[in-house]
Amino acid sequence: MPPNFSASHQMTNIQLTPSAVQEIKSQLAKRETPNAYLRLGVRGSGCSGFTYAIQYEDTDPKERDIRLDIEDIKILIDPKSAAYLDGSTLDWKSSLMEQGFDFINPNVASQCGCGKSFSVK
Repeated sequence: MPPNFSASHQMTNIQLTPSAVQEIKSQLAKRETPNAYLRLGVRGSGCSGFTYAIQYEDTDPKERDIRLDIEDIKILIDPKSAAYLDGSTLDWKSSLMEQGFDFINPNVASQCGCGKSFSVK
């Protein structure tokens, strides 16, 4: 059951770090789709129950999508994922060993050993 989820949940509080903004804009430019949406979501999967989903979409939003505009980045979140992502910050991390987006999510109760899946409070 999503934390604090109700059918009337229309807003979600998501933040992007400066490094995430820079990387998203860079990826949109490389794709040559500056008007694409960034879809953030949560899917049932992994050894702890949920995984994050991040993808670019060139199609129109679905009617129920929550739409955010952060730093000229158009973000879509489905209503069910919104409850799991509320209060989260999306960061971009790059090191010698790995690079990728990282969610800092206050709703996470635990993560699996590899850090790819999580459970909620």
